[in-house]
Amino acid sequence: MHEELFKKMVQSIVDGDSDASTELAKESITIGIPPLQAITDGFVIGVNTVGDAFGRGEAFLPELVMAGEAMKAAIAVLNPELKKQGTERRMLGKVVLATVEGDIHEIGKTLVGTMLNSSGFEVFDLGVDASPDKIIGKAIEVNADIIGMSALLTTTMVKQKEVIETLEKEGLRGRFKVMIGGAPITRDWFKSIKADGYSEDAIGAVKIAKQLVGAE
Repeated sequence: MHEELFKKMVQSIVDGDSDASTELAKESITIGIPPLQAITDGFVIGVNTVGDAFGRGEAFLPELVMAGEAMKAAIAVLNPELKKQGTERRMLGKVVLATVEGDIHEIGKTLVGTMLNSSGFEVFDLGVDASPDKIIGKAIEVNADIIGMSALLTTTMVKQKEVIETLEKEGLRGRFKVMIGGAPITRDWFKSIKADGYSEDAIGAVKIAKQLVGAE
């Protein structure tokens, strides 16, 4: 019945058009489409389409960033409506996300946060230059399932290790799954610091997060 509108929603994400996704989200509310349906039958399909294209090397980081922004814009319109109707999306888990202390790279982490959020995770983004104490403190406060840490510099990678060591020292390691990412991160580094998951891109991060909470 609303197939055309859903197709437009998908296209707005594929095009990375935040204005269009915002308008389409508003239109769906006006004509009475349940917000959850607008997300799952429309916008999320767009995110997955771009994600799959990225995985095949047919889409690139700028397109992924723009798709993420368009998704964020649509969710911002639909979330209040979801809460009003009491049909909030079933959240798969809580993720505390941060770029580690000494590092101020934002884009990759923000993109991961947007993708996780649109895939059903509740995300607490601590921004950049976050100390181990701040990251762990927030994870305890919100009872997070996953701690996600990004590092773009070889000099700040060690902070990922520091967080894991602090968790072990304080007897909290078993309480949180730890995901790491960022340009200099390798499988060897991931293994050496005993993290639970690692991904090279935002799409992979969603897949790993789902696996860590048993939803994949």
